[in-house]
Amino acid sequence: MKFASYTVEGRASYGVVTDDSVIDVGTRLGPDFRDLKALITAGVTGLDVDAPPDFGIDDVTFLRPILTPEKVVCIGVNYANRNEEYRDGSDAPKYPSVFMRTAESLTGHDRPILRPPESEQLDYEGEIAIVIGEPGRRIAIEDAEEHIFGLTIMNEGSLRDWVRHGKFNVTPGKNFARSGGLGPWIVTADEFAGYDDLTVTTRVNGEQRQHDSTANLMFPFRYLISYLSTFMTLTPGDIIATGTPLGAGARVDPPKYLVPGDVVEVEVSGIGTLRNRVEDEK
Repeated sequence: MKFASYTVEGRASYGVVTDDSVIDVGTRLGPDFRDLKALITAGVTGLDVDAPPDFGIDDVTFLRPILTPEKVVCIGVNYANRNEEYRDGSDAPKYPSVFMRTAESLTGHDRPILRPPESEQLDYEGEIAIVIGEPGRRIAIEDAEEHIFGLTIMNEGSLRDWVRHGKFNVTPGKNFARSGGLGPWIVTADEFAGYDDLTVTTRVNGEQRQHDSTANLMFPFRYLISYLSTFMTLTPGDIIATGTPLGAGARVDPPKYLVPGDVVEVEVSGIGTLRNRVEDEK
């Protein structure tokens, strides 16, 4: 099942996406389930997906699937060949690199991502993102996948000069408003036979820049959930971005940063394609 959040006819709602139409679940369930995060938190199942569609998919404006996640946790350098891309002679990491994003830094599918006036080094990072369903702390690796509500897609946009402002601090360059994208929807966990061979591909203006498989992750989804839950409680609607393949614009010689008018597409097998056009922030 595909769940999306959106605005339509001047109001915000959420629903189930079926082919080229949308069933408006938010209206049917009413104010007790004000958004998709509330639905996930309540563990609602048995939705009537055979209901007639309410809107065409082109009638809605997509928002972040989870409007107000409590946490957006990001993992850096998780694909094995990306660690080699740094050419620093370092061994494979023993533990994941972890940083946080704000919800404000992400926008929805088919909405513009913004290049701020403070930097011309806006870069793309196509990623698979986990959406947590069941809460948990100190989750065992063998139980970790049971805590996944579903998967979505992230363009983890980064301002490369701003990630280098401090010796170990990437936070500023990862959190400019609407510098990344999330969506278009969440595909629920029951739609996946497993998570160890999903592909992620990033294209800029139709040109493939990134492509890899989760078979090459140094820290697979189940490990990330277990590791993160060691020091934080994972709650429904939390988002975990699982890392980007090699091929980011900063690693090209010369670098290929995003400019206004560029269209970034991130495609993930079993989910679909997240698309955003780049604009200068006004």
